[in-house]
Amino acid sequence: MRYTIKRYNKLIRDRILEIIKEAGEKPYFRILNKKEYFEEVKKKVVEEAKELTKVKNKKGVINEVVDIQELLDVLISELGLTKSQIKKQQKIKNKKRGGFKKKLFLIKTTK
Repeated sequence: MRYTIKRYNKLIRDRILEIIKEAGEKPYFRILNKKEYFEEVKKKVVEEAKELTKVKNKKGVINEVVDIQELLDVLISELGLTKSQIKKQQKIKNKKRGGFKKKLFLIKTTK
């Protein structure tokens, strides 16, 4: 009997092991330490952001935004911050550099 091995080496959602087992596969996994977890969450944000750029419909966009928001919530929690502290930092940054409401797209600059 020949086995197929699929390598992932990435952070997964909590129920994925259960789903893999239900599909008749055997998962090999480990639990990350705090530092590894923080780094893998950051990598996962990038992964989900890349997926967001590929989706073409509203449902897909919503799905990826939900994933990204959940990961941002984890980062906020891991940093020991509250959402109100994040909102305060957003206001400071928006006052200094502005937001994205004007839909500005910089093409180039000259000097």
